[in-house]
Amino acid sequence: MKPIVDRIREEDELPKKRAYDVVLPAAAVFVALVVTVLLFGITMLYSTSFGTDGTMYLYKQFQWAIVGFMGFFAALILGYKRVSDWSLWLMIVICILLLIADFSPAVKGAHRWIKIPKIGNIQPSEYAKVIISLFLAKILSDRTRYIESMPFRKVILPCGICCGAPIMLVLAGHDLGTTILLTLITASAMFVAGIKLRWFLVPAAVILPAGFFYIKFFDSMRWARMTIFMDPEAYASGNGYQLYNSLLALGSGNWFGIGFTESRMKMSYLPEAHTDFILSIVGEELGYVALVLVMLAYIGIMTCAILIAQNARTRQGMILAFCIGIFIGAQAVINMGVICGAFPTKGMPAPFISYGGSSLVTCLTACGFVLSIAMDTVVPEYPEKIQAWRQEKWRKFKELFK
Repeated sequence: MKPIVDRIREEDELPKKRAYDVVLPAAAVFVALVVTVLLFGITMLYSTSFGTDGTMYLYKQFQWAIVGFMGFFAALILGYKRVSDWSLWLMIVICILLLIADFSPAVKGAHRWIKIPKIGNIQPSEYAKVIISLFLAKILSDRTRYIESMPFRKVILPCGICCGAPIMLVLAGHDLGTTILLTLITASAMFVAGIKLRWFLVPAAVILPAGFFYIKFFDSMRWARMTIFMDPEAYASGNGYQLYNSLLALGSGNWFGIGFTESRMKMSYLPEAHTDFILSIVGEELGYVALVLVMLAYIGIMTCAILIAQNARTRQGMILAFCIGIFIGAQAVINMGVICGAFPTKGMPAPFISYGGSSLVTCLTACGFVLSIAMDTVVPEYPEKIQAWRQEKWRKFKELFK
């Protein structure tokens, strides 16, 4: 038998070995898939605007991608713990931005955007996804001891109030899809933190009928979408026009598509072809096989994020990585479900592929936090090394002005 000292040393090495065996490969695959899907999205954006809008959207998406990678590296350098410490202030800022968006002019029936001169439109509800994830990771990890003893008063109630404020502001802007996604992120974070399933039954029994009542009597456009998607052909000349043409695009693509840049539906037949319905053009030009590969890439990104979450060194990192994996995966599922008529039509971009600066910056920044969690797991002293590196760079920067 091995001496007890040797056995203790081996047991101490197990978590570190598991981190290297699981987290490092998952992080590498995660980054590779994100970059691959992003490059594919930029390529398809060129194809979608080819012959119609020129390279305008392509150049703008490149610019937003640069901003997104700046957010990615900022998240990696600052670290998820430091940014999570600011999450309450970030929640206040995002609520103010959502309030401004609610009073901004409506675009296609929704108050989602704030127009900034010389920059363009920003969509605060996109940034709310990652900010709510950061906030929930912080508060749920800080209140772990109350999850069993006082789950409602100390955990569910404060989380519900703080996250409910931005969610209600998004709903007030008539953005139902993002409202559902933010609610899913909140519920998923509390569930994975250890809140028992029975605590979700009462809120669900209140929220679902209230949501139905609101859409039925106060949001006629969303109610029309809820009914039209079941038979888009009957409404092809009216409210079902977009979905009907999306189905035509997918059907004409067959298995291998009609050819890159050869789409016919993008020629003013399919509205929003470069944003929410870009995957319809992918199906038309490259076929079902390409859509399956895109779907597998999204599954891979979500799986890697969850693997990193399962092996995270801290509870806070576990909750944050899980939330990010859920919101990227759920957003992809909703978008793909919409283009094929499985879900009602809603403004939900395909992550990393659809044109949209706010969505791209949010997704890339969120991925930076996932990689930060992976680094913290594999190299526990990583935050201290990053801090020392920042201090050294700041010292050299100040010396330039002496």
